[in-house]
Amino acid sequence: MTVSMPHCPRCHQSVDAQAVTCPYCRTPLKAYGHPGIPLHRATGDTYLCDSCTYHLDDTCNFPQRPYAKECTLYQDVTQAQLRASQQSYKNSLSANFRNWLRRYQFWLLILGLLLLSFLIVL
Repeated sequence: MTVSMPHCPRCHQSVDAQAVTCPYCRTPLKAYGHPGIPLHRATGDTYLCDSCTYHLDDTCNFPQRPYAKECTLYQDVTQAQLRASQQSYKNSLSANFRNWLRRYQFWLLILGLLLLSFLIVL
């Protein structure tokens, strides 16, 4: 199984996924020097705010808004729409019924055996 390594946005060298800075050009790859906080960067002449959920619903309080090239809170609008469509599928009636059947499968089996036993006794 091949694992693709992330690349530095400045020098395009492969770097470790947990690297805080690029070992080649020292570009910060993670926010605040913490490997768990991703630092999102705009590519080319675009700004992150143009495609960010927080900018579009006017809840962003980032000081560089609407001209941010780097942001820790960036959330892509297309990804949010994809998650919303997946969530609507999860909430459908048939999906809820299947989940209910899976959850109470044992008790339905016991109830079926009891009904079968009752019919045999009669």
